[in-house]
Amino acid sequence: MNETLSSSMFFGLFLTLAAYMLALRIKKRFNSSLVNPLLIAIVLCIAVLLLLNIDYETYNQGAKYISGFLTPATVCLAVPLYTQLDKLKKNFRAIMAGILSGVIASLGSILIMAKIFGFSREEYITFMPKSITTAIGMSISREMGGNVAITVTVIILTGVFGNIICQSVLKLFKIHNKIAKGIAIGTASHAIGTSKAMEIGEIEGAMSSLSIVVSGILTVILANLFVRLY
Repeated sequence: MNETLSSSMFFGLFLTLAAYMLALRIKKRFNSSLVNPLLIAIVLCIAVLLLLNIDYETYNQGAKYISGFLTPATVCLAVPLYTQLDKLKKNFRAIMAGILSGVIASLGSILIMAKIFGFSREEYITFMPKSITTAIGMSISREMGGNVAITVTVIILTGVFGNIICQSVLKLFKIHNKIAKGIAIGTASHAIGTSKAMEIGEIEGAMSSLSIVVSGILTVILANLFVRLY
């Protein structure tokens, strides 16, 4: 099967798009936050690869082209932020303080978990960029000596989990301010969480988009400090 499919450089691309389209239909059918399209698409792709005994290299020959859109898609998140520029200016200090607090909480929680479970330095670095966008997280993990493949997995799982539970957490802690909602979601669960923030509202989506960029920059800066603490 590998030999047959390896001749088609678009197999991975077709499988990924087909799985995601099917996942979107499932999401529309059940209309539940627990039914996450990205998570379903991942499970479907894995199931097909295992069923047909196709290795990752064969799949990635076509699927790798999708990753090329990751950075441009992240940059495009600046568009909803531009429409809310006035709110950003009026609440600049509070917004920056909120994002900084979120980044420190994220890095600090991994530091504590690493000490409790006795992580190696490589494992600690691998988990450290869990709450930032994949493009930046991969760079941090690679440059500092982490396992990039596991870092990507952790980032995706963090985003999916945040996407699923964010509204319940906001209700639990009675967070009603739209700006605060967006900052919390974007800082904790990057672009995947931001997709949920955009569903909640325009302001939430814009603030979440801002959080992706700022939290990524702050994580790059603070990661060097937190590495020295372990």
